[in-house]
Amino acid sequence: QVQLVESGGGSAQAGGSLKLSCVASGRTDRRYAMAWFRQRSGKEREFVAAIGWSGASTRIGDSVKGRFTISRVTATNTITLHMDFLEPEGTDVYYCEEAFRGCPSEDSEDYALWGQGAQVTVSS
Repeated sequence: QVQLVESGGGSAQAGGSLKLSCVASGRTDRRYAMAWFRQRSGKEREFVAAIGWSGASTRIGDSVKGRFTISRVTATNTITLHMDFLEPEGTDVYYCEEAFRGCPSEDSEDYALWGQGAQVTVSS
């Protein structure tokens, strides 16, 4: 059974950087896109970034474009979200998710598997 395990995150001040990583443990022949979504208490889940199964294609959410990047190491089924120029948005929980298909998507309906979440807090 595949599990998504997130690590990283934590707290930072506005303008700083943080990193989140996610490993898809279990089967290693995963050819599905993976993505990060985030959710703030009382808010809808928001798309952050996605990457195709090979790592060649990515999609970045409008609210983080130019500040966040996503990368993938296919050999280890690991994706990483590099978050730079963080904005003081309070606390979000970031979820690593795996899609039904290989191409990156911004639609949450395309994702069926997600991790336990990692908290990111950005203060001013």
